[in-house]
Amino acid sequence: MRVEGSSWEDQAAAKRESVLAKINPDWRLSPTELEHASHQRKFTGGYMEKFLESQDISIISLDSEELVTEIKNGKLSSLSVATAFCKTAAIAHQINNCLHEIFFEQALERAAYLDKYYAENGTTLGPLHGLPISLKDQFHVKGVDTTMGYVGWIGSNLGIKDPSQAHNIESEIAKELLSLGVVLYCKTSLPQTLLFGETKNNIIGETLNPHNRNLSCGGSSGGEGVLQALRGSSLGVGTDIGGSVRIPAAFNGIFSVKPTPERISYRDVANNNPGENTYRSTVGFLSTSLDGLGLMLKSVLSTSPWLRDPAVVPIPFRQDVVDTYLSRATPDGAARGNPLKLGVLWSDNVVGLHPPILRGLRMVADAVHKGGHKVIDWTPPPQQDAKRIHLAFLKADGAHDIHTQLDLSGEPLISDLRESFKLKPPMNLLEYQDLTLQGLEYEAKYSDYWNSTESEDGQIVDAVIMPVAPHAAVIPGKYYHTAYTEVLNLMNYSVVVIPVTKADKNIDVFDDDYKPLNEDDEQNWKAYDPEIYHGGPVGVQIVARKFEEEKVLAVAKIVCAALEKAKI
Repeated sequence: MRVEGSSWEDQAAAKRESVLAKINPDWRLSPTELEHASHQRKFTGGYMEKFLESQDISIISLDSEELVTEIKNGKLSSLSVATAFCKTAAIAHQINNCLHEIFFEQALERAAYLDKYYAENGTTLGPLHGLPISLKDQFHVKGVDTTMGYVGWIGSNLGIKDPSQAHNIESEIAKELLSLGVVLYCKTSLPQTLLFGETKNNIIGETLNPHNRNLSCGGSSGGEGVLQALRGSSLGVGTDIGGSVRIPAAFNGIFSVKPTPERISYRDVANNNPGENTYRSTVGFLSTSLDGLGLMLKSVLSTSPWLRDPAVVPIPFRQDVVDTYLSRATPDGAARGNPLKLGVLWSDNVVGLHPPILRGLRMVADAVHKGGHKVIDWTPPPQQDAKRIHLAFLKADGAHDIHTQLDLSGEPLISDLRESFKLKPPMNLLEYQDLTLQGLEYEAKYSDYWNSTESEDGQIVDAVIMPVAPHAAVIPGKYYHTAYTEVLNLMNYSVVVIPVTKADKNIDVFDDDYKPLNEDDEQNWKAYDPEIYHGGPVGVQIVARKFEEEKVLAVAKIVCAALEKAKI
């Protein structure tokens, strides 16, 4: 909240220093090391590892399922795992501003408690016993700020109505994760407002892409994407209302799942304009592995969140759905019996794809086709219609909620958002209701189109492969077209993002003969620079329908297996 006599700039600076002060002195980088890091184009892999001990590297190199197995079998202690991830996260933050909150001391105390529990009981506390989990800075943890990138909420938790609740509130999913045995240790960076495909705010500045610092890490769960790319986390929790767990996953070369809203609890989670409930934000997960996403979904649903959050639909994890779809392919992704039928969206016919994205789509389509699965072109109702409707809901309050948070400290909108979120009168009720009907009509048309794919061969499309964005991890300030993700929020579809490749200046050359579709497409096309984009991660979305999380995870596993085989 506003500190009398203190400018927002001073409050932000003090917050940055307080976060850094929570890093173990032994994990602090020297001024020389920080200066050197500031000039690195890439700081994943070997660059990060030079700051770590061999034992740390061996631990953070493991993915989530491997970590919980090693802890369960007594080969790793919870404390050694938590220490390795806390140290790595500390280094990641120092070189790339990816954390809003650090609570390593609490994490190490928790890990020591879990080790004691294991020693005394001969068993684990839960299926995620000892696994460090990072959280986007929307989730409340006792004793910790939730600023959501707003200076005015430093020292408190955004969204609380009673000041006495500060640092005493806990998000429902945080409670569930603790009951499963996890170690919570940090909260990751996000953009001011949440409604931005990059990660910038007035507290920490800008979080860049660890694969190529000339590019953005995406948003709004950008800090999660960065931390995982740098192996400071193997599994984390984010949110998505327009692409916010999918964009950072694609831009940072990791995996994510966007469930249908109401599958996972959003109770007591900070949010932008929380009263906009027509197209809800959803809790989603990001991970360094596809299996990590399945582990998280299955574990969280095992707690029956619908009993504590009435908004959650009571659907337990359906292993039978996973098994049914996996039975349709061999372990290397080749069709077995009834092949998958997959649609591929090559363009939304508004903004075309940069060469790295088009190549990535072809790699996936060719791999599954070679594996014996059916592949068809996907030509749904115009996605621009969906974007127009969805964006109108995001701005329906005239940015009043955003300006309410800004006014707490007097901070301004960041420069990227000043035009988009000027204070305006809210949308009137009749217009809101009309847009609701337009949204429902679009959903019906899209569903009808999906069902129509059965007519040609008697088999309906199982899932759709489509771009996350028209570009790889984007040049900051040049993310011009978000319809590839927004359309799926309008329909509340279940989506997984998988990494495919990286932009390569020697392959993904600029096509001087390209004829832009319109002014927006021309703007996006002219922004492509093979040299700058070189090394930028490329991911794709795999899309199923509402509440088909288990199905889309299984299809993604088949697609990933086919892709890996094709790369050999």
